[in-house]
Amino acid sequence: MPYQLLAPEILVASLGLIILMAGLLLPPQGQKAAGWLAICGVLLTLVVVIRQFSQEAVFFAGIYQVDSYSSFFKLLFLSAAVLIFAMAGRYADWFGRRKSEWFSFMLFATLGMMLMASSGDLITLYISLELMTISFYILSAYLLNDGLSAEAGLKYLILGALSSAVLLFGMSLIYASSGSTVFARIYEALQLLPATPPVLFAGIILVIAGFGFKMALVPFHMWAPDIYQGAPTPVTAYLAVGSKAAAFAALLRMLIFALPVEHYDWTSLMAILAAVTIVVGNLIALAQSNVKRLLAYSSIAQAGYILVGLAAANAYGFKGVLFYAMLYVFSNVGAFAVTAVVETQNGSSDLGAFSGLAKRAPMLAAVMTICMLSLAGIPPMAGFAGKFYLFSGAIQAGYVWLAFVGLIMSMVSVYYYLNVSRVMYIGNSNGSQAVAVPLMARLALAVCVAGTLLIGIYPEPLSQLAELAVQVLR
Repeated sequence: MPYQLLAPEILVASLGLIILMAGLLLPPQGQKAAGWLAICGVLLTLVVVIRQFSQEAVFFAGIYQVDSYSSFFKLLFLSAAVLIFAMAGRYADWFGRRKSEWFSFMLFATLGMMLMASSGDLITLYISLELMTISFYILSAYLLNDGLSAEAGLKYLILGALSSAVLLFGMSLIYASSGSTVFARIYEALQLLPATPPVLFAGIILVIAGFGFKMALVPFHMWAPDIYQGAPTPVTAYLAVGSKAAAFAALLRMLIFALPVEHYDWTSLMAILAAVTIVVGNLIALAQSNVKRLLAYSSIAQAGYILVGLAAANAYGFKGVLFYAMLYVFSNVGAFAVTAVVETQNGSSDLGAFSGLAKRAPMLAAVMTICMLSLAGIPPMAGFAGKFYLFSGAIQAGYVWLAFVGLIMSMVSVYYYLNVSRVMYIGNSNGSQAVAVPLMARLALAVCVAGTLLIGIYPEPLSQLAELAVQVLR
């Protein structure tokens, strides 16, 4: 069995443990190398994933699967981790002597995401999910002297534990109906049943509700705004990008291989959830005066757009899910990176802190505007191409009304996205002092802008990569 295909997971786990031990053993001066070690280690893992992208293997009788689908999401998680580590340089100084532990917990969260993308078994999926979630419980409350951060960690712990219980109960009902926890065996067992038992429908609904919390879908979104605002900004960025993508990756694999749509029509439920999430997320974002809360409700709406691809349940829709999740990394991390720099400079992420930013830091204002235009779906930014694939899949599946709702709310979202740009370019400057941007943060911003523009102008390479990945689902 080709166990070398497990190298990415082993590398990330080892890297997290090494950095954790370094934080305990090294003096404060030596701990400054934790960030560089984390970035170099993740880049190495990224190269390994790229080299083995098309290779496939099934481990432990279907419990763990390595294929192009899981490799695509591992590229996404690792790319997001590198960008967030790079943007967090000055912000991470706020963590003091706990800086190396912060990097290690971020790596453990990344490991959980990677395991989720390859899980072919309910128990493995749940353990992977908890590894990611428990790491985020700690990371959300990492600013010990900040009341909002402590509140974010406590709320996330309570609501996250509740959602995990709901998810685990749903999984237990699926196990009770099928007698197995492996996706392939669940499918085989359910085909032998003369009729679908009601307990199975209850299990499917509870599982979708549990994942709905992780993806911040309405009505399971109540945790997102407060936690996004209170958590350290780099953690918020990873929550918005990584954990959401991991939940979509795991849910899609489970639905396709264990509960296929031709036998259990879950598409109508997904379409309703997508529509409600898009509408609620965009409308509440209109009233926000804090940029992190605005991006939180934007993230809720973006989850609704991605869910359109699951509701479509066709090749176009699935490709749109992967395509949009990847481009979302560049647009969202870019927006949060600018927010982190402004918050470090002014001590606030309120909209007023961005007033006149174009005069003090033209590059930051330009990056923020490009990312906001992409999230709104304005051509030629990457967001337009992503929404094109998602809405095309919905129309092909007969959900014309869902595509129409998405189109209308995309136009509504332009108002609050460009309102941030209006404040940056037209608002009165809070001071004449230039905003200092560290070198690594500049590199992260440059990569985010390049990714947003290049994917929008020339989407073919990413489109082909996503198409290759979704072939596993057919």
